[in-house]
Amino acid sequence: MAMPTHERADPANYVRIAPDVRLGRNVAIHCFVNLYGCTIGDDTRIGAFVEIQKDVAVGARCKVSSHAFLCEGVTVEDDCFIGHHVCFINDAYPRATNADGAPQSAGDWKIVPTRVCRGASIGSGAVILCGVTIGAGALVGAGAVVTRDVAPGEIVAGVPARLLRSIDSTTTAAAEAAAR
Repeated sequence: MAMPTHERADPANYVRIAPDVRLGRNVAIHCFVNLYGCTIGDDTRIGAFVEIQKDVAVGARCKVSSHAFLCEGVTVEDDCFIGHHVCFINDAYPRATNADGAPQSAGDWKIVPTRVCRGASIGSGAVILCGVTIGAGALVGAGAVVTRDVAPGEIVAGVPARLLRSIDSTTTAAAEAAAR
């Protein structure tokens, strides 16, 4: 059941939308969602069991499928597809404690931004490491681990993700026209 944009919390569906979230028009949000400090564009759909953290921007007309995790530092441009259980990483060297053994605080690590460009699609179960850019119209195969940039119009898959082929310009142009 989608939640209307004007509602900020729905205890019956276990939806948590913090007051600092900016929602566009006609955003559909399903149950068991946790959003805080993020921006969601017009006509975007957020599936069940999704978490989107602070300082994440999701563009217009995107679909974020169930169980996806978009961490701080991720930007998803317009017309993108994020498959089920896609996981973004924002820390190149994650640790629980700092050098003196104390739990890490925000000052002990650096967020490395990641960008998903317009019209890109990321298949279910993919893991996107920090610092990469997935180019416009690119396609990441299900289960891939993306460790470096994906050029516009490329199709990558595997662990680590490798180029399978490029989408031809006719297909890319048709997809861009359809997205407008």
